[in-house]
Order: sequence, then C-alpha cells, then structure tokens
Amino acid sequence: MKKHVLLLVIAAAACVWTFAQDNAATPSQNDSQPQTQTTQTPSSSPANQDATPSSPSDAVPATTTPETPKSQDMSPVPGNQPAGAQDQPRPQDSAPAQLQVQSAPAAPAPTSFGDVIARVIEREHFFVAQMRHMHPLVETYIQNMRGDKDMGQVPQNDHYFLGRLDLSNGTDDKSFLGQPGFRQRFMGKLTSLYSMRFLPLGFAQMVMLDSDLQTKSYDFSFVRREFLGEVRCLVIDVKPKPHSGEGRFLGRVWVEDQDYNIVRFNGTYAPHPRYSYYLHFDSWRLNLRPGLWLPAYVYSEENDTQYHMTNLHFRSQTRLWGYDLQHLGRHDEFTQILVDAPETVRDQSEAIQDATPVQAERNWQRQAEDNALERLQTVGLLAPPGEVDKVLTTVVNNLEVTNNLDVQPEVRCRVLLTAPLESFDVGHTIVISRGMLDVLPDEASLAMVLAHELAHIVLGHQIDTKFAFSDRMLFPDDETFQRFDFKRNPDDEEAADKKALDMLKNSPYKDKLSNAGLFLKALQDRAPVLKNLIRPHLGNGFSNSKNLRMAELMTTAPELKKESADQIAALPLGGRIKVDPWSNRAEMQKGKAVALLSAREKMPFQVTPFFPYLTRLQSGNPSDKVALTAPNK
Repeated sequence: MKKHVLLLVIAAAACVWTFAQDNAATPSQNDSQPQTQTTQTPSSSPANQDATPSSPSDAVPATTTPETPKSQDMSPVPGNQPAGAQDQPRPQDSAPAQLQVQSAPAAPAPTSFGDVIARVIEREHFFVAQMRHMHPLVETYIQNMRGDKDMGQVPQNDHYFLGRLDLSNGTDDKSFLGQPGFRQRFMGKLTSLYSMRFLPLGFAQMVMLDSDLQTKSYDFSFVRREFLGEVRCLVIDVKPKPHSGEGRFLGRVWVEDQDYNIVRFNGTYAPHPRYSYYLHFDSWRLNLRPGLWLPAYVYSEENDTQYHMTNLHFRSQTRLWGYDLQHLGRHDEFTQILVDAPETVRDQSEAIQDATPVQAERNWQRQAEDNALERLQTVGLLAPPGEVDKVLTTVVNNLEVTNNLDVQPEVRCRVLLTAPLESFDVGHTIVISRGMLDVLPDEASLAMVLAHELAHIVLGHQIDTKFAFSDRMLFPDDETFQRFDFKRNPDDEEAADKKALDMLKNSPYKDKLSNAGLFLKALQDRAPVLKNLIRPHLGNGFSNSKNLRMAELMTTAPELKKESADQIAALPLGGRIKVDPWSNRAEMQKGKAVALLSAREKMPFQVTPFFPYLTRLQSGNPSDKVALTAPNK
C-alpha cells in the first residue's frame, strides 16, 4: 500500500520543502492478529467524566432507527474484536456524470464502536473516490514568523501558491520533487496557475487523512461527543499501529453522527523518515452537498520546532474552492430558454436604430469587459455577482453622487477570490480581491481603494479591446495570468491618485480619511516582509519599492502605534469575507466585533487558524448554507 505524505526535507545547506508519497512498510505479523480498539483513560476531572460514555448507549451516536436493538456493550474495550470493523473494500470510481452526492442510504444503526469505525472507513473511501472527480482551486499562503518582545509573533517573510488540484489518476499519477540523494513524491498532480520558486504543493495533501484508511493500520479510541457549530460529532483519537508504515495519520478526528463522515482532522503523520519532518495541520471539511463533505480549509503551524539545526516557525492557510466550476459558465441556462409563439415575439431593446459611433465604441469596450470577466469567473478566480458587490457598489455610488458624476455605462464591482492585496478596473468594472477586503479596517479605507479605480474610469483609461474577440478567451486555465494584464502605466496611476483624492475630499468619507492614511502606514510598514501578499497578479500593486498608492493620505494620518490595542490600522486575513467552496459565492461575515485584550491580538495582515461554524446542508436547498469562518482571536 502507498501513502501520500508531506515532508519537509532538510538539506545540508538549507531547508527545502518537498512533498512525498512514500511506500508504506509491509504490515507486521501482528496485523494478522485480532484487531483491537483502545480507549482513552478518563480523567478524574468533572469535565472529562461528563464526556466519557457512562453507558453503552453513550458510546455510539443516536440514530433514526429506534427499532434497532442496543448492544450489550457498545463502549470500546481493549482486546475486543469490534463488530464490522473489518477492512472496507474501496468503492469503484464512478464517472463524473454519475457523481453521488446524496446522503448515505439507510443502514442499520451501529451496535458497537467497531461498527461506527467501519462506517467511518466506508465513508472515507467514498470521499477519496469522489475527490478523484473534483478539480478545485487550491491556494496556500505561508508566513514565516519570528518572535517579537512587544507583539508576540510577527511575519518575517511570506510565500504564496495558487493552483488546481487534480487527483483524477489517483496514486498512479506521480510527480517528483527533491534534492540530490532524495526521491520524494507528492500526492497527485497540482497544476500551478503560475510558477513560484517556493512551491508548497504538498499543503494540498493535507485534505487527505489517508488515501486507504484501514483498521489493520490504526487503533481508534473514543474520546467524547462535541458540537462543531450545529453539527454533533464523535471525537476519536487515531493512532497508527506499530510497523504499519511511515506517513500514517496521528491525531484526532471529528465524525458527524448521521452519515459518519469525517468533518475535521487535526494532527500530523508518523513515524517520520530519518531525513524528513512531518508538519502539523488542522483540516476542515464543509457539507457542500447533501451527504457530501469536501475539504475547504487547512491550517498548519510550527513553532520553534528544532530539527537538524533548522528552526521551523511558520503559519499557513490553505483554502479550496471552485468545486462546481462547470456551472459558473451558466451552461445550464440553455435548458431554461423560453420559446414564445411567433406572433408574440417583439424586439425588447430600447434602441430603434443603429448605434452611434460613440455608442458603438462603448458597446465594443463593454464586450471586451464582459468577455474578460466571464473568463475569470469560469476559471474560478472571480466570484459570481452577489451581495458583496452590492456593498461595494453602494460606496461607489456615494462617490459618484457627491462628485456629480454620471458614468455610463454604469460602474460595476466584483470580488476576486484570491488572498493577495490588489484592485484593478476592467473597463467599467472595479475588481477588488478577497484579501484586500479582509484587511481593510473601515468603510473610509474601502472608499479610498474604490476611488482610485473609479478615477481610472472617469479619466477614460480604457480596457484593451483585444478581449472583445472571443477567440482570445479560448486558452487553458493555467495561462490566465499570462493572458490577462490589467496594469496601468505610471502616468495613469499618478493621474488616478490625484483624481481620487479630489473625489474623496467631496465625499461622505472626507472626515475619516485619516483612517485610510493609517492603513497605508501599516501597509508600508509590513510591505518589506510581506512581498507575496502585496504582489499583484492581474493589476497594479498597492505598494512597490518606490511608490505607495494614495500616499498623500498618510500626511494627515496619526502616528502608527503598534503597541496600542485601541488603534486598529489593519485586520488579519480571513475576517470579513467568506466564500462558498461549491458555488464560489462571496458573502460578508456577520460576526460580532471582539474586544482585544492586548496589542498582540491585532495581527494586521497575518495568518490565523480556521474555526468554521459547521452547518448541515438540507436536501431541499443545497445552496443556501455555508459554514461561517473567521480568525480565532
């Protein structure tokens, strides 16, 4: 059996990240003996006593089959062979058109802890089979940290990767990445949308607990029941058996108590090879379709871990989205066309004559704009139109009304789903990234960003109309960043800054522009160490080695006080926008503000852990719910 693992390979001169798929060792003779389930010895504390099953019925989740008789002893007892815990056969892969997303069929209620484990293994094999037909985008952002006597942990540099996960060939699809003397393999095939020197491909591997989970390789210990959001879960400790091979999962899993899907797993892989180190991670799945839980978030962290004279100190976030890209192109609209009777067909357009030269030019530019936006959406980089766009458009309208502007065609706003801080205009559409929206502290700072892009539109800085030709949209997804370039030249950028400042001075935000200037000071302070976070991929950067956008606002801003908990210049990543990984819809977080205990909790521009509020999707309305997620403060 082969196991996919994530390794950090330590070379003699430097620490090089690689990702491997090791050949697991042959199971020992002990594996042929009766398999046992081990329990965790309950603590004497009242909390642990409450969490420990006190009766047979507490050890197995309640089910909807009341007629099923209870077992005489359903608690996990060392030395007992669990009923139904035999190794589960792996399901046959189905074609994408036959993708199963329904809830698990009704089955007899588990009558022992072994039956529960058997159900978990069955569902995990189902999950692995379904992931081979999924091709989500996967984004990993890493911040290497250092200690600071006043601020705790602060970033010292960062790395970024964006690609598409492809497991269609399973373990037969192997790639190699390593240093001389090593032969490491990373799981599956990850096609990058652009190439980076530091490429943490293996962070995506953390979506898999084990590609072939079997009881012969693990011991399972029931811990307690626990709610993750609205979902009641069984908490189970998982430990690899001796001699079961390298790269086995070691940690804890949370299993929802209806279909027995793993919804979270937290730990590492063990034992590690001689020259490698397994990273710790916390992996979350969301209920994106009835009965189907798919990976959405992975957090990884190492704090001053010493290994072969190398100090590991980093934090990373991995996000997955774009599971349902085939519907982002709106191919399903063809089935919704209404055919009217011939005599009722009328031309519904307002125009009764050919477009004038000016109108024709505008229409041509709009066509280029629409083509580019549609292509970005079908790739999965741009969120479909939604409620966040309306919030942004309201701010743009405030700027237009107070400056007596009548922009035609109307200005639209869209959300780019990536973390790097960037904004740009595509014709008369303003695009702003999820990462930028996350870190902006208030509406005045948002108005500053939007005003700059609105200024480009008002000044007539037009889109390249080559995008109006449809054949230019026919390119592979991984060439998106090479085919699209919405950067402006320095003269246009300078002119847009001046025009934006004039508009802001007439706007409702004129008395709060000091907050926007404070944000720019915070950005300028972190820019040298967060180069990948502020590096744009489609438009102009907010900061470069020479200039900072809208820098004049910093002259009226107060002094940046990092040690003050009362001054919030910028927010952490992930606190404002949530994205539905299935539909790519972006929504605003509605959580309450948290009072900070100290300046160390400000964490501007920083990576934080994930703690989504899990919800169970109902069969009748599969697109309404998505787990809320916000940084842990």
